[in-house]
Amino acid sequence: MAASGSDHQAHAVEIRALMRSCRRAALGSLADRAAEILPFVSLVLPALAADATPILLMSDLADHAKNLQLRPQASLLYDGTLDLAEPLTGPRVTLLGHVTGTTDSGDRAAYLAQYPEAALYVDFRDFRFYRFVIREALYVAGFGRIHRLSGAELQPAT
Repeated sequence: MAASGSDHQAHAVEIRALMRSCRRAALGSLADRAAEILPFVSLVLPALAADATPILLMSDLADHAKNLQLRPQASLLYDGTLDLAEPLTGPRVTLLGHVTGTTDSGDRAAYLAQYPEAALYVDFRDFRFYRFVIREALYVAGFGRIHRLSGAELQPAT
């Protein structure tokens, strides 16, 4: 049985709440090593823009930033299970999409509002802001409760 539009809206609200509650996430990028493409996962601190787009601040010196410059396709895992004795019963969402650079002052402000400690290094020459453009979300609301939403369905109603 397919999920109704109201089910998707409810799941989108839950996903956005999960994304807001997580101060860290795992970023998956594609690394080109010796003519072989390998998955590469790193820890990032995503902020959330008003339109529910994750904002990342990354150094050009980081491997994941170098990977994304060559191949912008990425995944981002928000894990809401860290404090649970049975992690498979807790919520998590994997976002699929691509990363693109941003110089929008609103993205900068949103990031610094959520991570004020980043003010210490945000203006270093090698640091840049990126938007994670969501194509699809795989939301696991708990054991056996799995929902797939499009990126458009995750955006809050305006």
